[in-house]
Amino acid sequence: MPRFEPLPQRRPAIVAGASSGIGAAAATELAARGFPVALGARRVDKCQELVDDIRSNGGEAIALPLDVTDEQSVKAFVHGATEELGDIELVVAGAGDTYFGKLDAISTDEFESQIQIHLIGANRVATAVLPGMIARQRGDLIFVGSDVALRQRPHMGAYGAAKAALVAMVTNLQMELEGTGVRASIVHPGPTKTNMGWSLPAELIGPALEDWAKWGQARHDYFLRPQDLARAIAFVAETPRGGFIANMELQPEAPLADTKDRQKLALGEEGMPGQ
Repeated sequence: MPRFEPLPQRRPAIVAGASSGIGAAAATELAARGFPVALGARRVDKCQELVDDIRSNGGEAIALPLDVTDEQSVKAFVHGATEELGDIELVVAGAGDTYFGKLDAISTDEFESQIQIHLIGANRVATAVLPGMIARQRGDLIFVGSDVALRQRPHMGAYGAAKAALVAMVTNLQMELEGTGVRASIVHPGPTKTNMGWSLPAELIGPALEDWAKWGQARHDYFLRPQDLARAIAFVAETPRGGFIANMELQPEAPLADTKDRQKLALGEEGMPGQ
């Protein structure tokens, strides 16, 4: 006799922050694997475009407005997703943005905005679905963390503080949910090529890159793709009952050394194209 009932065939999922980046990729990946998915974000029009693509490929998805900094918006989103798709079995809490700036240069309001979206917003989404999951004795909460939570990075102090607090919250959830059948996991992306942060002006990004290099945090220029994180999130979600992924960190693989050598030869000693 198995120790746990297997996961159900139909597992409705909600993805917070699904309009772009990792959230959009995660929603698309989960839908391709048979999860009915509710995509939530402030830019619901972008979510609807993704929903149209998912449906054209045979998936099941809906788009609903979601602002994780607004308690009523979160409640309405979860209610709407449940009405359309059924009881929520999986949550991907990935809503977020970032702000570059040294702690002595950003305002307390800017600092607080990072706490609101990455920590309190994630808490709102989780607590909106937890009672039902605990009653059914199953469910998965997957939080999108950051390697910045594990190794702080200059110019990202507010973001790093919020993500480090998220780690503490998820760790507590893991302890408090033990024996309930509900699993809480956190996936930490390393540098990932998304629009988050990189739309900021050069005068903010440039000094940050310089300081990252000084502290050994910019070893190469390869980035993860959102799809890389989406596959990791799906792996966590599909882990059979009886075990769970507590923490996962993904880092971009560095370019091969011989590739770098060929690039240097092609550019020539002065950095110009070789003849």
